[in-house]
Amino acid sequence: MKRKLFSKGEKKENLIPEVSPHEHEKKPEKVRVTIFDYDDKDVEEKEVENVETCFPYKTKPSVTWINVDGLHQPDIIKKMGDYFEIHPLVLESILDTNQRPKIEDLGNYIFICLKMITCSNTNGDIDVEHVSLVLGSNFVISFQEKPGDVFDTIRRNIRKHKGRIRAMGPDYLVYSLIDAIIDHYFTIVEIFGEKTEDMEDELILNPLPPILHRLHKMKKDMLFLRKSVWPLREVVNSLARGETKLIKKSTRIYLRDVYDHTIQIIDTIETMRDMASGMLEIYLSSLSYKMNEVMKVLTIIATIFIPLTFIAGVYGMNFEYMPELKWSFGYFTIWGVMASVVIVMLIYFKRKKWI
Repeated sequence: MKRKLFSKGEKKENLIPEVSPHEHEKKPEKVRVTIFDYDDKDVEEKEVENVETCFPYKTKPSVTWINVDGLHQPDIIKKMGDYFEIHPLVLESILDTNQRPKIEDLGNYIFICLKMITCSNTNGDIDVEHVSLVLGSNFVISFQEKPGDVFDTIRRNIRKHKGRIRAMGPDYLVYSLIDAIIDHYFTIVEIFGEKTEDMEDELILNPLPPILHRLHKMKKDMLFLRKSVWPLREVVNSLARGETKLIKKSTRIYLRDVYDHTIQIIDTIETMRDMASGMLEIYLSSLSYKMNEVMKVLTIIATIFIPLTFIAGVYGMNFEYMPELKWSFGYFTIWGVMASVVIVMLIYFKRKKWI
């Protein structure tokens, strides 16, 4: 769902029992639960009608990936949490979509929450979704706010036995899910980079106030992106270097690679934030330059009219003895003098490269 970039959600105590039936009426969409159960030889994929269908997979020797799309029916989340022995505080974190990325090792399972960021339209508006992962000894449960994600490649690899995912354990599946989310951050960063270049050119050519609003919005989006990625660095580092038995040594090298990607994204975001600040200075400098150009033109016009005003003022005085007033060519001579003054001044300004 689209979210305000700086929403500050307070932690809700006893979140699960406090959800009212009226909230369910606002979001009548059905919670979608899908299962991938696989090993090196076979794969089973299905969508289940009720959460109880998932329970037998807890003790199967194969790897099971249970994906839940929709967090608006907490009773379903609670049923699954009770059977898979997920702590109530973890269930609250799953339902609290304002949680920052974090990791908790609870012995029998590892809880991870992070932000999946996509572009919702061609304007580059970001769409943020809260994703939670629970890694057990032989299963992975993923919770998403709504259908639609960046995991299609993983599903295709599982179906077609591509890559090494079918030969690896649930820890490798968690790595793949995190890697898919972080790889999509590169797409978001690339979109922001293109927007930054376009805005920079536009700022130089035509710095209008609407550009300032777009620049301010982009800075807020990048700040939110940084807030989403920065704690994710610690999450991936904990997975790669932790002592938990749920992460095999063979998977840690892949997680270290994801950690490097996270650092790279953070560095890129910091660079773009500096560029955005620089563009704000370009905008202000462009406005100042345009103002200086306007003031220069007005100053030149005023300077030209100073001697003309002086001449007109002299011959506008009502003295009785002014010989030029009775001269038949006086009017045309004064106009010639004024025109000569204007021409001489324009030539002088041109030579000085003021115009």
